[in-house]
Amino acid sequence: MRKVALVTGGSRGIGLGIAKELAHNGFDIAINGVRPSEEIMNVLSDLRSFGVQVIYCQGNVASGDERQKILAQVKDYFGKLNILVNNAGIAPRERRDVLNATEESYDEVMDINLKGPYFLMRDAANWMIEQKQSDPDYSACIINISSVSATVASVNRGEYCLSKAGISMATQLFAVRLGEYNIPVFEVRPGIIDTDMTTGVREKYDTLIEAGLCLTKRWGSPEDVGKIVASLSLGNFLYSTGQVFMADGGLTIPRL
Repeated sequence: MRKVALVTGGSRGIGLGIAKELAHNGFDIAINGVRPSEEIMNVLSDLRSFGVQVIYCQGNVASGDERQKILAQVKDYFGKLNILVNNAGIAPRERRDVLNATEESYDEVMDINLKGPYFLMRDAANWMIEQKQSDPDYSACIINISSVSATVASVNRGEYCLSKAGISMATQLFAVRLGEYNIPVFEVRPGIIDTDMTTGVREKYDTLIEAGLCLTKRWGSPEDVGKIVASLSLGNFLYSTGQVFMADGGLTIPRL
């Protein structure tokens, strides 16, 4: 019987790369996003071409009511959830030096990037525990997509860095709490990934990558992240709960 994965922010960018790799590996998929369903029909068709069931759960993870609606849709359609991938996230609408930071941007970024995933984990984890207690053969895991910005300071988008550092600690907190239930929790940290979020800084990073910023001399792809998530979801790292898996081409290795 196929396992079910919920991928937030799964209709584009890194999230779509993750959803495709999971579908390729035989997972039924629920993707979440905020766009109207008619705008992602091609995405759903592409995912279904892998021979799996796919549904779209529209909703903003920053909203408690909408998080409940997303999980309810998964429960109503599939009756279970094995994998939660917390991927949905935004960059600040405007890059501002921390000396000119605004509370409005801080609240928006933190609500979507940290508060939403934190409480979605809470609710999904409680459901996973219920499933585990009723079925000894049930298996599950939670995977949080953070960023190298969890530890690498970018002074023109401080709220983003803080949100990703928070996701890193949330991963450890839930790994500790869910250990007794044998439900692992992982963190994946992408580096410079080629998505619509990085379009505005493409020229800057083309130059830096050419100059040796990354040991692997290219942009990362959503597929690079997706392959890590798929491997974790398949249960290949069950003894590594709470750990960070890098997808940054060696960017964060200290060098002299």
